[in-house]
Amino acid sequence: MAINRTELAAVLRHARELISPGEVGLPSGVHRRTPGLRREEVAMLAGISVDYVVRLEQGRGSVPSAQVLGALARALRLDLDGRNQLFHLAGVAPPGPGVIDMHVRPSVLRLIDRFADLPVVVMSAKGDVLAWNAMASALQGDWSALPPHRRNINRLRFLPDPADPRMSTVGATEEEFEATAQQSVGSLRSAAARYPDDTGSSALVHELRTKSAHFAELWDKGTVGGWRNHTKTVNHPALGPIVLDCDALHIPDVDQSVIVYSAAPGTHAAESLALLRVLGVHELSSR
Repeated sequence: MAINRTELAAVLRHARELISPGEVGLPSGVHRRTPGLRREEVAMLAGISVDYVVRLEQGRGSVPSAQVLGALARALRLDLDGRNQLFHLAGVAPPGPGVIDMHVRPSVLRLIDRFADLPVVVMSAKGDVLAWNAMASALQGDWSALPPHRRNINRLRFLPDPADPRMSTVGATEEEFEATAQQSVGSLRSAAARYPDDTGSSALVHELRTKSAHFAELWDKGTVGGWRNHTKTVNHPALGPIVLDCDALHIPDVDQSVIVYSAAPGTHAAESLALLRVLGVHELSSR
């Protein structure tokens, strides 16, 4: 397949103009002359350079990779048909069967937007944070500031990078930290078994086993399992430890999980979540 640069550019521009900043958890601001998202905002959400977005929208530049096309489709909230159209226009085959689904349906994105007072993220089978609402960034840190390949809970946990923006940590005790680490590794191990032909998951496992002795030790124990509902302590840099219920809602046809953080009314954690709605992500990122 050959790339159709003119049509690809038109589709990208049109999709960008249809999305408001609030839909993707960004501040709307004032005096916006551009309808929808700015090119800079699309670039940040997709984890690519602004210059590359400009060149694509002008029908120039190199052929985008499947990873870039997938990131653009998520950033622009395209449905499955829209994502596939983007791939075809770029002359790239859309992801086929046996590959971990990295595309989040618009209906799921609308669902997490409705959780205005609770932090919610959408995760792939191998632990990639694919989508989030504003409260999730207020609780955990600014996900949009992380490059897409770093938006993976296993990389963040086992391969910390000083260049990453400040993110909240998990675990009030060494025992809790180790338990959540085992759950992360067990979930990834199960995903690798379900998707033996997925190059992304095999590369991730190889990277983690090579660079993290802790991950390699847990991996070699052979623990398997998926995400389970549990209680988690999130260490927020401004508010301190917040003990939250963590419920995983599975979307079976795409093998993704919607992770919802909540607290019982009247608890200290519920008060902390209420305060986070006021503070937002700026309090976390400014410290």
